Amino acid sequence: MCITCTHTIHRARHHFGWNRDFEPAIVAKSGETILFECLDSSGGQIGRDATLETLTALDFARINPVTGPVYVEGAEPGDALKITLRAFHPSGAGWTAIIPGFGLLADQFKDPALHVWSYDSGTMAPAAFGSKGRVPLKPFAGTIGVALAEPGLHSVVPPRRVGGNLDIRDLSTGVTLYLPIEVEGALLSIGDTHAAQGDGEVCGTAIESRMDVEATVELMKDARLPAPRFTTPGPVTRHLDGAGYEVTTGIGPDLMTAAREAVMRMVDLLAAEHGLDPNDAYMLCSVCADLRISEIVDLPNWVVSFYFPRIVFD
Repeated sequence: MCITCTHTIHRARHHFGWNRDFEPAIVAKSGETILFECLDSSGGQIGRDATLETLTALDFARINPVTGPVYVEGAEPGDALKITLRAFHPSGAGWTAIIPGFGLLADQFKDPALHVWSYDSGTMAPAAFGSKGRVPLKPFAGTIGVALAEPGLHSVVPPRRVGGNLDIRDLSTGVTLYLPIEVEGALLSIGDTHAAQGDGEVCGTAIESRMDVEATVELMKDARLPAPRFTTPGPVTRHLDGAGYEVTTGIGPDLMTAAREAVMRMVDLLAAEHGLDPNDAYMLCSVCADLRISEIVDLPNWVVSFYFPRIVFD
């Protein structure tokens, strides 16, 4: 419950994809705070008792629901929407999966796999990954976006210049996100909440977890913003930095190939040093390890590094 919120949008008011003609769930004024009750990215299909059979029976038409949309009074094309993420209220349960055909190493991990998480939503202590490790948590919203100017229904899967499925780990409590507005009223929706994720979300899923989000919306008139941008209130990796990192690299003339090689080498390293099954190592990389472009100027080869936090195994 949010005592400072002007509006609440309940979980039932969700939709799939983006469409400028969707009926608003609420009408809000600039400066008001809204509580978004968000579903997880499976739309509630994967719960605490889920099994591999649950994953293989997943209805992909119900994937990545977003709560909303919010019509913001006075919003016009050319303006920007300032969204301040006030708080997250996690559910205490989540899941991570390898979904065939999806993820950075989809050609190598062809079989489905599922890990169901349980965590303390009060203390937000690191979540156990079996007996092998504990993952520090950092709730955030994977999908935040407004409607596109182009008519019709647009998939929620790819990110766009108006936001959407950004999957930026740092869109967490205290962050201010700015989105370009293309339609009257903006039509803001939020969903795809995560309890933790590494930069890159390499297997295609994070700790997917239902939670509620408090957000304040403000208009910036005639901002002419070309793409999303955001401001963080402080450090963004403090929850992971305490014990240092193991780092693998990929080096070559293609950034995607280098990124894949860096992740492959980390999966091999975790399997060798910690006895992890490769599926588990891949999923663990997705929820807590960070891909970084370390060098992109020394022709003809670039360097991509993959940072895995050692605190997971402390």
